[in-house]
Amino acid sequence: RALDAGTVLGPPQIALLAAIGRGTVRVRPRPRVVVMSTGSELVQPDEQLADGQIYDSNSFALTAAARDAGAIAYRVGAVADDAETLRDTIEDQLVRADLLVTTGGVSVGAYDVVKEALSSVGDEDEEGAGIDFRKLAMQPGKPQGFGSIGPDHIPLLALPGNPVSSYVSFELFVRPAIRALMGLDDVHRPTTRATLTTDKALTSPKGRRQFLRGTYADGEVTPVGGAGSHLIAALALADALIVVPEDVESVEPGTEVQVVLLG
Repeated sequence: RALDAGTVLGPPQIALLAAIGRGTVRVRPRPRVVVMSTGSELVQPDEQLADGQIYDSNSFALTAAARDAGAIAYRVGAVADDAETLRDTIEDQLVRADLLVTTGGVSVGAYDVVKEALSSVGDEDEEGAGIDFRKLAMQPGKPQGFGSIGPDHIPLLALPGNPVSSYVSFELFVRPAIRALMGLDDVHRPTTRATLTTDKALTSPKGRRQFLRGTYADGEVTPVGGAGSHLIAALALADALIVVPEDVESVEPGTEVQVVLLG
């Protein structure tokens, strides 16, 4: 046997196939992932900010994350808070998507455009069609949406809009979906146990599984930043997620914890 099923074909593998005379092999193509962020307040980098505006970081982060997971990723600029515009944009993107990812507009605020636009797109005669919105027992990333859309039932994952929530949700839900579409058996990030190194105990809300950002080295993990879902600077420094189970409200320094390795 030259190569096992599930092997990702890079230059050395293609060279081996050619060397043994195999001109064609059956493969799964890299999935095409379309990423779009929502929010009339979002402005593209290098543009001038006006009052009440922020730069769109989610679409850039998740497009890069999708490529890192192995996908062919397409970034759609920020879509304004208008349900009809969002539906039209999604329909335009279906032709090139194996998976759609949106960020923002899935919570309980006044401008939850994704929920408004996608709550009634399902086919009543097709089991599992349409988008379902849930509140998950996790922090960050409580509001989530998932389902399928369009005549070909393209899967869609609707993530929250806060940058850290969006990225953590991608790691937990979107990355495994991409890896599954690639036909890989190991779809999740590696995990390990590590000793918590910190000056004071970590607190966590009861009933929610918390994913804190941290740095991991030599069997130890150190938190970086706080628990806020907007702290992008801390996220940029992290190479791991510290998992605090939903039945734990406090973790003392020196405790062994589960860690998801991001690097």
